[in-house]
Amino acid sequence: MVLVAPRTVFVSLRDESAEAVEARTEPISAIAGLAGIAGVLGTQVARTMLNDPSMSLILVPVWAFLGGALYALAAYWLGGGLLFGACRRLGSHGTYRRSRQVLALSVTPLALSLVTLWPVRIAVYGENLFRTGGDDYGRGDAIFGGLYFACLVWCLWLLLVGVRSVHGWTWARSASAVALAAVFPVLLVVVTKL
Repeated sequence: MVLVAPRTVFVSLRDESAEAVEARTEPISAIAGLAGIAGVLGTQVARTMLNDPSMSLILVPVWAFLGGALYALAAYWLGGGLLFGACRRLGSHGTYRRSRQVLALSVTPLALSLVTLWPVRIAVYGENLFRTGGDDYGRGDAIFGGLYFACLVWCLWLLLVGVRSVHGWTWARSASAVALAAVFPVLLVVVTKL
C-alpha cells in the first residue's frame, strides 16, 4: 500500500497502540531486510566481488544476505535515530519507533527492486555483474543503473511524504528534517572518499 497510497499508510503510523505496532513489526522488518540486500547489491564492492580468486559465485548470495542484514540494521536503528533527532529538533513529538518505521517504509521501492530489477539484471549479466570487465558495462548497465537510481529517488520522495504525513508538517519543514538527518551520513561518505 505504501507504493500506491503512501499518505494513508504513513498517517496510520500515528496509531501506536500495542496491536497496531505488533501488526506492523514483521512487514516493516521484511521491507527493511529486502531493501538492505538490494542496497548491498548496488555497491561498488558487489561489482568487484568475483575479482578476488578466493571468492566463489556461491558466496555472493550469502554475502548479499548477511551484508544486507547489517545494512538494514544500521539504517533502521542509526538512520531512524538520526531522523528522530532531526524531527525532534524541528518540534516533533513523535517517537523513535515511529521515525524508524517511517524510514523503513520509505525504502519499499528499494525492496521491490530486489524482486523485480535485480533478478532481471542478474539473468542478463550473470556472474559478469560481480566482476570487473565482461559484458555488464555499457548501455544496458546504464539503463539498469538508471532504474536503480530511480528507485532511490522514489525512496527519498516517500521519506519526505512520510515525514510530512506523520507529523502534519509542510513540505519545507519535512525536507528540512530529512536534510538535517542526512548531514552526518553525507559527511561520513565525503570524509571516507578523501
